[in-house]
Amino acid sequence: MTGTRTIDAVIVGAGFAGMYAVHKMREMGIVAHAFEAGPDVGGVWYWNRYPGARCDVESMQYSYSFSPEMDQEWDWTERYARQPEILAYLNHVADRFDLRRDISFSTRVVSAIYDSQSGLWDVRTDRGDHVRARYCIMASGSLSAARLPDIAGIESFGGPIFHTGAWPAEEPDFSGKSVAVIGTGSSGVQAIPQIAAVADHVVVFQRTANFVVPARNQPIAPPLRDALKADYPAMRVRARQVGTLYDFSEVAAFAVSAPEREAEYRRRWELGGVNFVHAFNDIMLDQRANDTAADFVR
Repeated sequence: MTGTRTIDAVIVGAGFAGMYAVHKMREMGIVAHAFEAGPDVGGVWYWNRYPGARCDVESMQYSYSFSPEMDQEWDWTERYARQPEILAYLNHVADRFDLRRDISFSTRVVSAIYDSQSGLWDVRTDRGDHVRARYCIMASGSLSAARLPDIAGIESFGGPIFHTGAWPAEEPDFSGKSVAVIGTGSSGVQAIPQIAAVADHVVVFQRTANFVVPARNQPIAPPLRDALKADYPAMRVRARQVGTLYDFSEVAAFAVSAPEREAEYRRRWELGGVNFVHAFNDIMLDQRANDTAADFVR
């Protein structure tokens, strides 16, 4: 896509949201074009390819819901999918619905100015594209701007510097190296054990210790996969009402006895995953309730 063109909609980004926007606009008969800074589809799952990268939403839910046929044809292999599998899924979607013909890759939008007189957005890219469109859909996501910490002297550091949000396509070789890791958020928690398995020495710099709940990740056995696929229509209806399907409790932490609280935490701990923090309905609202969860983890 080059030169100046007037269309119905410009979409910025080709991750989960941008790809769906391309599909939906086409389905509605709206002429749209997407611009993606990366060389292919995937968004956050293209860039976040650091060692150990994995989703914390169960695979059978972490997928598009617009195609019942695709629900049945795609087989997730693990309870929580790794980055390569999620990216493979997104590539499958792009191929299946021929989305790439309406996406310009390795192209970054540098300006989007609304012209109130014409009622159009004036959009320009770093490759010289000039598009005027009625709609400008920002599908760039909340994790698209990787920011290095503001550390004095970082510009003169002699070794390579990597950011989990912009990991190189060619995996760095940490064998025999000394590695410093700054941060223990979800990315740090996933990457550190993988790097430590091959590096000679790893030092972790942590501002605030995080609680880590076991995922209990495991392969999805065919009988379970078939049962979940059979439930997909009902699952999608429920998800449209509440979002991600968790086992939400309707009981407050102190509405039950201490042994009952302990048993519920233990049950969810053994099941694994984010469901642990939904053990009681006031864990995120009441400090005392939150303390019971923290004390259990400790």
